[in-house]
Amino acid sequence: MRKFVLTIAAVPLLATGGCVKTAWNVATMPVRAVGKGVDLATTSPRERDEKYVRQQRKQAEREQRERRDYERDCRKKRGDCAPYDGYVAGQRGR
Repeated sequence: MRKFVLTIAAVPLLATGGCVKTAWNVATMPVRAVGKGVDLATTSPRERDEKYVRQQRKQAEREQRERRDYERDCRKKRGDCAPYDGYVAGQRGR
């Protein structure tokens, strides 16, 4: 009989676990929302580095394409070309 009473007494405590979790989520939601907003508004050093590396890779690919096109055009002219003096990766505003 004692076990039955303890079991019956424990049921409301277990049933309110979902309510407590919901209340906790509602109470912490503004803090999480502000944190998410700040995270979206700022750029971490890692993200800056990744962006810089992507930018450098694009510039290097552009230079490779231009050099390849220049050399192909030079071969069509049978070598009558000046040395390549085109785009240089990373160079800003000549």
